[in-house]
Amino acid sequence: MFFRNGRFASLAVATSAAVLLSGSVPLAQAATTIIPKDSFSSFDDFWAYLYPWGSDHNGSARMAESNVAVASGTLTLKATPTSNASPPTSAADPHLNINYISGAVHAKEQITVTAENSYTVYGEFSAPTDVGTWPAFWLNAASGWPPEVDIGEWKGTADNWYNTFNTSSEVKSNTVAWPTDLSFHSLQAVLSAESNGVDIRVDFYKDDVLQTTQFAAGYVGKAMNLIINLQMEGSSGSPGPADGTTYAARNVEVTMN
Repeated sequence: MFFRNGRFASLAVATSAAVLLSGSVPLAQAATTIIPKDSFSSFDDFWAYLYPWGSDHNGSARMAESNVAVASGTLTLKATPTSNASPPTSAADPHLNINYISGAVHAKEQITVTAENSYTVYGEFSAPTDVGTWPAFWLNAASGWPPEVDIGEWKGTADNWYNTFNTSSEVKSNTVAWPTDLSFHSLQAVLSAESNGVDIRVDFYKDDVLQTTQFAAGYVGKAMNLIINLQMEGSSGSPGPADGTTYAARNVEVTMN
């Protein structure tokens, strides 16, 4: 388009620029990496030992830094039998006898789904499935309870459990078959707010294939801790393996959109 003063501009370009400046054309939002896939190689930057609340939980294993190892970007948690734990019972309900020393880690950065963001939580796992082994990859409330979203939970059988707790008695659970050869397989959860701005949707994947979708009431705005742990016995049955067991994780990644 020509102007009398000799200046000119393309009407199409000017129109496009005006549209972009007005914000009427949405731009793609790049994902923000909260935990990179190589985070275990910089462990202290992203992870801390034990559960967020300490060493004990609802099984027969007490967590200790000594049973956590990182090599070549892979986290390995090892459960070793013990007969002289002190104190001898777990500090957490149902206060089982401590029969193992094991390992747990949790992410330093918490996850809080809001109406403006969503999260993708991903990892690859080699998980034991023997009776008495209870490894997990999960999100747990930073304050109060619930929220709780179990992305990976193996309870002494060749199945992985996906769980979302709305109350202690109102829980949605789905299982998928898990191999017993300790090969690595990926798990992923995509957490996003529902249109009501209060509840969240959780899409669960195994090896990049959608397995199930669950919904969690009132989770928006509630901070959650990401935990990787190897608990023993309890809900996974007993006795656990006499020689102990190991649980490995790699390429764990958290992104926010």
